[in-house]
Amino acid sequence: MSTEDSICQELITDLSNAGLTVAVAESLTGGLLCAAFVHVPGASNALRGGVCTYATDTKHSVLKVSDQRLAQTGPVDDEVARQMAHGVRALMGADFGLSTTGVAGPGPADGHPAGTVYVGCAWEGGSRVQRLDLSGDRDQVRQGAVIASLELFREVLKATPNIHTR
Repeated sequence: MSTEDSICQELITDLSNAGLTVAVAESLTGGLLCAAFVHVPGASNALRGGVCTYATDTKHSVLKVSDQRLAQTGPVDDEVARQMAHGVRALMGADFGLSTTGVAGPGPADGHPAGTVYVGCAWEGGSRVQRLDLSGDRDQVRQGAVIASLELFREVLKATPNIHTR
């Protein structure tokens, strides 16, 4: 079993046992994060769904990310990741929302070098965002973003045992 599968299995089990759910909003990972959860048998007990808002304007139209923020900073931004996570949580009616946004490469985009990534996790009343500076080719950056997102979510679940269903 891969590290990704192992973490996803742990997360699905923990969420299912607690009666909690998660939804994902992805940009640079293009569905890989949602697919990582779906790869685990029993994912339907906890995964509400996912959206791929690859284009900047869809982050606003689908996830309600501030269009002013997007115009000011572009999509590669900690607050954009936070708003994406909150937006998908609300859209899907989930207890937790996860998000990925950044530059997979091969070259820079939006004034950021390849490998600049933000992953976010949101829940009612809180959120955490982590900036990553990943190296490697496009696939390695995208895979690194998935693993980092899963690890962030695992940390949040362990650190916030009093989170209850909505």
